[in-house]
Amino acid sequence: MRAQIEIGRDSGGQPVMIDVEELLATRLLVQGNSGSGKSHLLRRLLEESAGLVQQVVIDPEGDFVSLADHFGHIVIDGGSYTQREIEALAARIRQHRASVVLSLDDLEVEQQIRCAAQFLTALFDAPREHWYPALVAVDEAQMFAPSAAGEIAEDTRRMTLSAMTNLMCRGRKRGLAGIVATQRLAKLAKNVAAEASNFLMGRTFLDIDMQRAADLLGMDRKQAERIRDLERGHFLGLGPAISRRPVAVKIGSVKTGGKNASAGLMPLPTAAADEMEALLHASLKEEAAEPAPPRPAPVAKPPVQELEETIAEKAERADRPAGTSPQAPAEDAGGVESILAEMAQEEGATFQPAANLFRNFAIRCRERGVASAHIDMTEFKRLFAIASAGLERLDEAQRAAVEQLAEGVADDVLAPYLAIAAAAAEGRTAPDEDELARVYGTSSPGRIRRLLDHLEKTGLIVVREDFGGERSISVPGLEEFAS
Repeated sequence: MRAQIEIGRDSGGQPVMIDVEELLATRLLVQGNSGSGKSHLLRRLLEESAGLVQQVVIDPEGDFVSLADHFGHIVIDGGSYTQREIEALAARIRQHRASVVLSLDDLEVEQQIRCAAQFLTALFDAPREHWYPALVAVDEAQMFAPSAAGEIAEDTRRMTLSAMTNLMCRGRKRGLAGIVATQRLAKLAKNVAAEASNFLMGRTFLDIDMQRAADLLGMDRKQAERIRDLERGHFLGLGPAISRRPVAVKIGSVKTGGKNASAGLMPLPTAAADEMEALLHASLKEEAAEPAPPRPAPVAKPPVQELEETIAEKAERADRPAGTSPQAPAEDAGGVESILAEMAQEEGATFQPAANLFRNFAIRCRERGVASAHIDMTEFKRLFAIASAGLERLDEAQRAAVEQLAEGVADDVLAPYLAIAAAAAEGRTAPDEDELARVYGTSSPGRIRRLLDHLEKTGLIVVREDFGGERSISVPGLEEFAS
């Protein structure tokens, strides 16, 4: 099923669609001079696709914070957090698939660029299991990917160019689809612009920008004059997600608005010149002699922990099926254990990659209304190892002893160690090689022998073999249960 959204109408009144799935794979470049309707186009695209895909907006002017009022985006004020907090928030955003707006309007230009670069780099460096699809819209992209050195420091320029290049060149494999919008194509780094396969070109007047836009649209110099004549809100579109041939589109209406929207003309005051002069000078000396009014106290910003909890809470609420109520992690423990036990008993489950198992686990939790946002990939691996080893058969004392011994065991050998320890706690003989191979997720007898050697060398188990070839395995620390 192909997810398409209507971006506007062509000259004949027919809808012009954008294929969101194709957009995720091919990226988008938007260009238009100030006043051409570029931000309006971005807003339309974000509003129409809000229910289909995660969205991350880099907003240097604070124009897109109103998305939070209608579509549940979380606003992150970039000036309120440290570099490490911004990076931690970016990681949480990828983990919980939260749609956010990174508002940078309270920062100086160079601070905006560094904050955005650190944020984008953290999104890009997220663990593989969190590579979910997301649209990353960067407004005023010429700031973050300049074609030439300007007034910003050279290390800042290198940092932001690296982040933007990673987004546009290598982001697709990590689920990140860049949407870059710029006023000046000539000021945007070519290696960033060249990675986009879809284009929406608005009104521009400078020849150098007009010619680059025409080249991207496959138009000759004479046809390029059309770009200069475009009205506000009208764009020429081309690309696999839009149209195979250039198409003129008038962008549709939007529900939200930017804080910098112009109010239009207003009637001027009707006071005569002498009356206006008297108003301007009345009590001027007395007012100037008074001390300056104190600045208002800054609005308190939410601490990073509170914002992280909000991201997790919204993600959990979005994942919860309609009609179900939220549950605390302690109340969900039974549901989580039941799902994990069910997965562990399925044939071939232990042979699957951990990332696939984690996604399957998250889907089952959503279907049953079980909260799982508190369980990350590391925690899931240990819980799945416990379920695979069958620790649910043990009584409370046996299980507590086994889990205490397993606290320092590496994740990659945890499941077979737990299976051996569980058998020792119950007083049974150790699992045979076939059972250990199933739990370990391998079909190689050699790997099982090397596994047992490793566990013995690290002191986790003791292996004894008699002259008849019979092998017995004991677990130090569980002697009281064996007796």
